Amino acid sequence: MERTLFEPEHDLFRESFQKFLAQHVAPFHDQWEEQNIVDRGVWVEAGKQGFLGMAVPEEFGGGGVKDFRYNAIITEEATKGGYSGLGFTLHNDVVAPYLLDLCNDEQKQRWLPGFASGELISAIAMTEPGTGSDLQGIKTKAVRDGDHWILNGSKTFITNGINADLVIVVACTDPDKGAQGFSLFVVERDMPGFDRGRNLDKIGMKAQDTAELSFTDVRVPAANLLGEEGMGFLYLMKNLPQERLSIAVVAAAAMESVLEKTIQYCRDRKAFGKSIGSFQNTRFVLAELATETTAVRVLVDKFIEQLNAEKLTVQEAAMAKWWTTEAQVKLIDRCLQLHGGYGYMKEYPVAKAYMDSRVQTIYGGTTEIMKEIIGRSLNL
Repeated sequence: MERTLFEPEHDLFRESFQKFLAQHVAPFHDQWEEQNIVDRGVWVEAGKQGFLGMAVPEEFGGGGVKDFRYNAIITEEATKGGYSGLGFTLHNDVVAPYLLDLCNDEQKQRWLPGFASGELISAIAMTEPGTGSDLQGIKTKAVRDGDHWILNGSKTFITNGINADLVIVVACTDPDKGAQGFSLFVVERDMPGFDRGRNLDKIGMKAQDTAELSFTDVRVPAANLLGEEGMGFLYLMKNLPQERLSIAVVAAAAMESVLEKTIQYCRDRKAFGKSIGSFQNTRFVLAELATETTAVRVLVDKFIEQLNAEKLTVQEAAMAKWWTTEAQVKLIDRCLQLHGGYGYMKEYPVAKAYMDSRVQTIYGGTTEIMKEIIGRSLNL
């Protein structure tokens, strides 16, 4: 399908990022998968070449352009290459809006230059061992003590958790106020009482560091409160649509990449003396998958336009997140089936895509939570 979303400057940006991946990621990603973490040097190199903090103002070393299409290009190309260890999408799509919208002038001076240069890797800590998608059930607490807040609690499944230098932590500051009792704090590397647990052993996305974090009487300076006290839950609700659309961008790119590779495999693979692509069942399956992939692409590109125009709703983002990720998981499963036994071998890209894709319907809010969000909007 011909895409009309991008301008010539986006195409040049894509070419530059493809070269970056070929030189600085492709030769090393298998090693990073074995080590369960990427080298911090790739972050610094990405910062040098302008692939981090594209929306960060130029005065702080960023690109100075608020245009989610650049973010989408980063995500699409990393996904197509199978470079699931790169946490750039979390950094650019999820954390950046919080820092750009909520930092005061002093905080911007402290954090944005390193954010854009790749010297300060970021993460956001919402999920807790007992809460999952229930953000209002967060137990991590922060109590004011003079010029500091005393932070106690734990978080899990935190992307970039091992490498992170800045972690936005969601904590309860007033348990009597419900959703109005949550605040956001920026916890910095090496603050006493801030500990990283194990780098979690996942079935996929092996090179991406995903960690458990614990906070034991961490004295967080009041100057590290992000935004206003008690507004944390509202900030989360405002920024979750972009995070969920970002996940949908991954889904669309993964579907296109896996489908393309599967079609080529079906052309080349012979059975009973002829290409398996010549069998009617194979053609029908691929026809279905090609149609579903096109439908996903149309929706995602439309919603990127909506996001750039600041018109993407919470409900639309939820629709995109659940529908595209479920389609992604279904497509990759069926493509693996068409590969037969070879699809179960790790050296085939479809096998890695199968393992990397499964979490898509879980993080960022499960499919079930997305349907609940949509259902509540229907005034039933």
